[in-house]
Amino acid sequence: MSVPETSPGLDEISKRIIEELQHDGRRPYAAIAESVGLSEAAVRQRVKRLIDSKLLQIVAVTDPLKVGFSRQAMVGVKVSGSAETAAEHFEALSEIVYILLTAGSFDILLEVVCEDDAHLLELLGRIRSFPAVESTETFMYLKLQKDRYDWGTR
Repeated sequence: MSVPETSPGLDEISKRIIEELQHDGRRPYAAIAESVGLSEAAVRQRVKRLIDSKLLQIVAVTDPLKVGFSRQAMVGVKVSGSAETAAEHFEALSEIVYILLTAGSFDILLEVVCEDDAHLLELLGRIRSFPAVESTETFMYLKLQKDRYDWGTR
């Protein structure tokens, strides 16, 4: 697993289109077209290419607290054997929303979203039951100070 570099095919206009969608993912193509100086059809075509290439997703982002998930945490996991194999195993757990393979104290970081502490405890049991898991450390979120989705174009 590697961190991809910026695509060489991502020109300034595509970056501006992405920025417009990061500001408002429901913004009409006609409004984006006016802002970036292209036709609506050209914007639609570029957005389709960005989505098809998996460079861009347009999704609804919810606030976990407002939809009933009051416990969020980061779980550091040390594994024996392949971290990639363990990470693939964790993909099946719906409470895990982000999986990172890392260097340092942990092999894997898992961001988890749970209904409450009992749910988190049950999930930790499932994570720890995987044979490759040597240890875990849980970092409970007390407050989300900053959350951004408008990075990556400049």
